[in-house]
Amino acid sequence: MSEQAEPIRVAIACQGGGSHTAFTAGVLSRLLQADVTQRYEIVGMSGTSGGAICALLGWAALVDGSPEKAAELLRGFWNDNSASSIPDQFVNQMVLWGGQLAGYMAIPEVSPYDNPAAVFAMQRMRTMLEDWVDFERLNQVDDGTSDRPLLILGAVDVLSGVFKAFSSRDGEITPDAVLASAALPGLFRSVAIGDGLYWDGLFSQNPPIHDLLASRPDELWVIQINPQERRTEPRSTHEITDRRGELAGNLSLYQELHVIEKIDELLETGELVGDRYKPITVRVIEMTRSENSRRLGTISKLNRDPAFVRGLITDGEATAEDFVTALRFEAAWRDRDLDAVSAFFAGPCAIVAHEPFPPIGPDADTGDLRAFLADKLATEIEVDHTRRQYAGDEFIWRVNYTDPASGERRRAQAGARFAGGQIVRFALGPTGSESAFDRRIVL
Repeated sequence: MSEQAEPIRVAIACQGGGSHTAFTAGVLSRLLQADVTQRYEIVGMSGTSGGAICALLGWAALVDGSPEKAAELLRGFWNDNSASSIPDQFVNQMVLWGGQLAGYMAIPEVSPYDNPAAVFAMQRMRTMLEDWVDFERLNQVDDGTSDRPLLILGAVDVLSGVFKAFSSRDGEITPDAVLASAALPGLFRSVAIGDGLYWDGLFSQNPPIHDLLASRPDELWVIQINPQERRTEPRSTHEITDRRGELAGNLSLYQELHVIEKIDELLETGELVGDRYKPITVRVIEMTRSENSRRLGTISKLNRDPAFVRGLITDGEATAEDFVTALRFEAAWRDRDLDAVSAFFAGPCAIVAHEPFPPIGPDADTGDLRAFLADKLATEIEVDHTRRQYAGDEFIWRVNYTDPASGERRRAQAGARFAGGQIVRFALGPTGSESAFDRRIVL
């Protein structure tokens, strides 16, 4: 592998999604370990709702110069937030029961302004935040010339409808700012900051991307909680409302990512020149593993059961581990280091290929794996960094493929499934469409 002169600058954006953002805690716990931070410099973080809390805790560890301590902060906060006591477990079960029952019968709704529990929950959240983060010490105005990473928290002004990005550079990272980003309408009261009244930014910037780019990253890693696709039709009022929120939040995210991809394409073709813009590789880490989340459905976003939360954290750590392995594999692939690339493939490894590549069936004998890799990855296929890459149960790269017969350059994708740090299945095939938002999992 070629020597790297400077670390790659990375900004991490954390989407919100209730208790499901415990997955984000697991992802960040792994991504902020030394083997990653030595190669990648985390220059900025952003988040909304639960993603804002995770981003805050990761940022606090970075500012203190001990990114590996993020795992302790994240696990500690989520442990405190879990329903550990018997009364808390009872309340948690009542919330889950009520949410599931709402799909079959009308349940009276109580405004958070008429519910004292909403005030108690907000006070409890403030106490937990202050227990784990020294806001007075960390919240400093920064003109952007220091090496402190940027932190952006997303919210929306209830009355004006204006999106708000609370910024560490403006000294706006306070408990109120975090609570504002997490003030989900219907559960919590709005949070007053200055002349504004703020709600959760789930419906506006989930997570903030545009303001995060002020950190000038080379890569943007997005931890996505809300699924792009859903397997079943939402039928209950709770499911419909939740899916509508997912789509609204994802729409804003995809629009901002599409702008980055378009700029990347214009820079690559030379249609956009100058120092104002720089190419940014976008990587999306998706929450896809949790069978428990899928079994409980929409209401699981409110589930604070300790075992459930720990399971999500474990899922996040496992997904991030495969993500880190995929980054190392990609680096060897980019450097055309055949020995290093070959070492990532387990024996045996299933290889499949579809058009526009020469077809290979799942049961086909690919012969000499090294020859296959030398023929394809080393000569005809390269990662397309102008289009987003995906990490979930498998890692999906958008690639450019040069047909050796015609010399035609076509867009396609490659996918790898990892187990124990090695690739156990590798696939080549077409993209779902030329849309920036579509993809087909070829595995």
